[in-house]
This record gives sequence, structure tokens and C-alpha cells, in this order.
Amino acid sequence: MKLTSFTDYTLRVLMYLALHQERLATIQGIAQAYAISENHLMKVVHHLAKTGVIESVRGKGGGIRLAFPPEQIRLGAVVRAAEGDSPIAECFGESNACCITASCQLIPILAQAFDALYAVLDQHTLADLVHTPIPMARLLKIEFVR
Repeated sequence: MKLTSFTDYTLRVLMYLALHQERLATIQGIAQAYAISENHLMKVVHHLAKTGVIESVRGKGGGIRLAFPPEQIRLGAVVRAAEGDSPIAECFGESNACCITASCQLIPILAQAFDALYAVLDQHTLADLVHTPIPMARLLKIEFVR
């Protein structure tokens, strides 16, 4: 399975915010740190705010921050929300036109693999991604304050 760029950017935003907890972050700052599009990040940030994982502060001096401590943000929940309900393969969807679905042995294997992926992600939190924060903060050119 390949995560979408939306999910990839979602995880990157959260890691940045976990390293940047002492102050508000901006979409522009995150985009510059990762050298990615501000337009893509606006969609990601809107989604994260809508799902309640981050808070958005409007106005001059505004920005975004985590809504919960990194230890409370489960990676499985974040990835599920970002990936949405789209099926992993045609045979899992409502408009399945595959002629071998009735006897295909790949379906239960894919289902088991997909479940295993989320089972592993569910065991980890955002804090696990930033447990050695200083090297990552240096790479992103942000000051890390504990």
C-alpha cells in the first residue's frame, strides 16, 4: 500500500507541530521547512482542524498548533482519517467489476495485510515520531525548545 501525498503531508504537519509546541506555527513556515506547496498544506491543515487534531488561531499573530499532546494522537486514527473510506482495491468497492472476485484468494490476504498495517499504526502515537526531536528540528530549521 502506498500512502497518498495528502496522508504524507498530514503526518509531516503533525511532526512539525509536535516539534513546535511552544508557539504557533504557520502554513508558510511548514511549507518552507519541507519545501512543499502551501496550497496542498492548506487542504491538509483544513482537514486536521476539521477533525479536531489541530487548533487554528485566527488573526494577526495567529497560526496552528496541536489540539492534544503528541502522546494522545494515535497514528492509526490520523492515517484512517486522511486516507478516507476509499477501498484498497477494486474488489473491496461497491462498483467492483472484477470477474474473478467470487473465487479470488487475494481478497482475504489483502484484507489481512491492510488490517495488520492499521494494527501497527494503532500501537504508535505522534510522540513516537519525534522522540529524538533535536536532529529533526535541525533538518527542518526550527528551534526546538523543551
